[in-house]
Amino acid sequence: MPLVQIENGKVVDSTAAGSSVDGKKSNAESKSTSGLGKEAFLQLLVAQMQYQDPLEPMDNTEYISQLATFSQLEAIQNMTDKVSYSMANDLVGKYVILNTANGTINGKVDYVMYENGDVFLAVNDGLYSIDDLDTVADESYYEAFQMANMLMSMIAKLPSEENLTAANKKDVEAAREVYDSMNQYQQGFVSKEALDKLEKLEKKLKEIMGSSNDEDDKEDTDKGDTTDKTDKEDKTNAK
Repeated sequence: MPLVQIENGKVVDSTAAGSSVDGKKSNAESKSTSGLGKEAFLQLLVAQMQYQDPLEPMDNTEYISQLATFSQLEAIQNMTDKVSYSMANDLVGKYVILNTANGTINGKVDYVMYENGDVFLAVNDGLYSIDDLDTVADESYYEAFQMANMLMSMIAKLPSEENLTAANKKDVEAAREVYDSMNQYQQGFVSKEALDKLEKLEKKLKEIMGSSNDEDDKEDTDKGDTTDKTDKEDKTNAK
């Protein structure tokens, strides 16, 4: 944490002088300087005592009040750290969903690591800041979340109604089988948009397959008529 500069009893604003340096600070450093820390608070108090007017010294009551404030600040910070560590430890073995800069990560927390006051969760062989934590889930929730994501990914890969052909029949039927195998709780995780697309594709596929069957029946009928005509000609020639 940077020291607070004191000149002639006043706090010097070093924001302009250090603007280029501040731009290169990490997120952790930015968080640590976003408020008045313990060291800065104590340094300001010492400076206040050092540069007080000897003819009008500060009242002892004010000193005691400021020291009490400092003690409360330290106690709150220590309590916050303990709560954060306790919460992180309770996450071990649980399923979590993290929103990171590289996208959504979900999986089970294998262990917790502490480094320089920061807390990291080990998920899927990677370390992620606890600040990225979005959701803590039980096994049923996580399983439903995974299955719904898998199904929605399958549906997203299916073509649009305009580009649907009979060759996509197996893929559409596979998506329907996955949805029907899910229980009601798991089906609730599937988005309405994905389900609507699947139903529309199924309807379109029936039309395509129906047209195909009609053409096959017509071809069979034509073949039958040709065969009958040939048989009649053969019988006539025999006579």
